[in-house]
Amino acid sequence: MTLVEVMEHTATAFEILGAATLVAGTVLAVALAIRVLVRSRGGRPAYLTLREAFGGALLLSVEILVAADLLRTVAVTPTVTDVVVLGLIVLIRTFLSFSLEIELEGVPPWRRALVTGAGHLAAATARARERAAPPRS
Repeated sequence: MTLVEVMEHTATAFEILGAATLVAGTVLAVALAIRVLVRSRGGRPAYLTLREAFGGALLLSVEILVAADLLRTVAVTPTVTDVVVLGLIVLIRTFLSFSLEIELEGVPPWRRALVTGAGHLAAATARARERAAPPRS
C-alpha cells in the first residue's frame, strides 16, 4: 500500500468520524434537551440546551471534516486547482465555524478565550445538568 492510499484511507476515516460525531452529537443534544425539559418543565431551558449542545457538535464535526480535506489534498501531489479548492472549502468552513461560535457565545471568537466544538459540547452538557437539577429548597 502506497503512502497516497494510506492518506486517502485516513482522510476517509476522518470523514466518517466527522459524520459520526455529528450524528452522536445530535442524539446527545436531543437527549440532554429532553432531560432538561422533563426535569425543569420549561421549554426555554430545553431549547437553549438543545441549541448549545447541537452547535458544539456541529463545530466539532466541521473541525474534523476540515482535517479530512487537508489530508486528502496533501496526500496527493497537489495541483493549483486542488489547493484553490481546498482553500475555498477551508474558507467556507471557517466562516461557518465563526458564525456558529458568535451565535453560541454572543461574541466574536477573538474577543474571548479560544473554545473548540468539543469545549462547547462539554459546556452545554454541564449547563444541561445544572438546568435539569431539581430545585434546592
